[in-house]
Amino acid sequence: MQKSSKFALGSVPGGRRFLARAIVPALLIGCSAGTAVAGPTLTFGKEGSVTLSYLTQMWTQYRSYSGPTPTSSVPNDSGTTQFFLRRNRFNISGQFNNYLGFYTQIDAPNDGKFGVANKGVFYRDAYLTFDYSDAIRLIGGKFKQTFTRENLEDCFGPLTMDRSEVISYTPFGGSRDDGIALWGNLHNAMFQYRIMVANGRNNSAVMPKHLPRITARFDVSLLEPEYAYGYEGTYLGTKKVLTIGLAYDYQKDVAYADYPARKDPVSYKAWTADLFYEHPFSTGTYTFSTAYIHYDTGNAINRHPDPSLPVNTQLSGYYVKAAYMLPSKVGIGRLQFFVRHEQWNYHLTGSRSGLYNARWNSGGVNYYIDGQNLKISAAFARVTYPHQAPTSPALQDYNQATLGVQMIF
Repeated sequence: MQKSSKFALGSVPGGRRFLARAIVPALLIGCSAGTAVAGPTLTFGKEGSVTLSYLTQMWTQYRSYSGPTPTSSVPNDSGTTQFFLRRNRFNISGQFNNYLGFYTQIDAPNDGKFGVANKGVFYRDAYLTFDYSDAIRLIGGKFKQTFTRENLEDCFGPLTMDRSEVISYTPFGGSRDDGIALWGNLHNAMFQYRIMVANGRNNSAVMPKHLPRITARFDVSLLEPEYAYGYEGTYLGTKKVLTIGLAYDYQKDVAYADYPARKDPVSYKAWTADLFYEHPFSTGTYTFSTAYIHYDTGNAINRHPDPSLPVNTQLSGYYVKAAYMLPSKVGIGRLQFFVRHEQWNYHLTGSRSGLYNARWNSGGVNYYIDGQNLKISAAFARVTYPHQAPTSPALQDYNQATLGVQMIF
């Protein structure tokens, strides 16, 4: 998450020396070297250290809704303006020694949005790391689920204004999960693997039984490697990257398709494929990223499931995003233009068929005053629902304009 190292260099078996800082915070907030400068670091002995960081995103957002027809039973021609803290985090990370590290982060997201102020603070991440070698690393605790690339991308280093509101988050556990992961880099980080065993859906009151969720992800980097557990949405022209990723997510017997009769147990299965490309040229830096995601839970949502089974258990979608950054500074910073298109399709039947399906088109700019440490972003999005709900503004077309400031210390 920083240009400079957070911690002292240390040796690990296998003859590699690496920045412990680039491994610890990068593990889960989706960071890697090259974006943000950390706060103060305290050292203890030859190998121990602790670093404190504060990260915030302050947003102003206008959203306008409109009813599907002028004669809608509930006229939704209206708008709302919100000032809020999109993310507001304080983290402590460090190394006990060259092998054992830790990371903990508290957050109070979306404070002030839709009139909800004084949001409760909670642990966003809390985990330990053990780095035996570049090829064998362990994470244990509460940390980012390792399925989709965009979830693993640093939310303080995105290419567009933010990640997808829908398809990047898995049905169970959201962006984080509690468990353990084995991961590592092979062949000079050309290949990267991850295997995660976690709670997944964890509600014994409505599940046939609780078995662990298993996620596997594999990347191949054809240019410069992305060696950290997390990725960046953009490397700001500092790297030449072409990475292809595949992942599979599975949990057995997560629900009953016929919950009232407590029969027909179904399993959760998901897969994704993604590609990320960024290359600096003399004319500027060009970035392209795309992914397809498919979630399936045996069509239980269309039968007689328990009331808490989320609708995104039957969902597929994709996103495409691209950006261009000017080769030279504009004033005191660097200017980057971006666009985004995504589509999500809920595979629902009956009266809900097509109701949640939507398309997102947006464009905007990032102005990097000090890389990701201090930047200003602005974006405009048009979100359309082919089958609009007459009485629900949340399922109707809307326009959204966002202005944000990000600071990392």
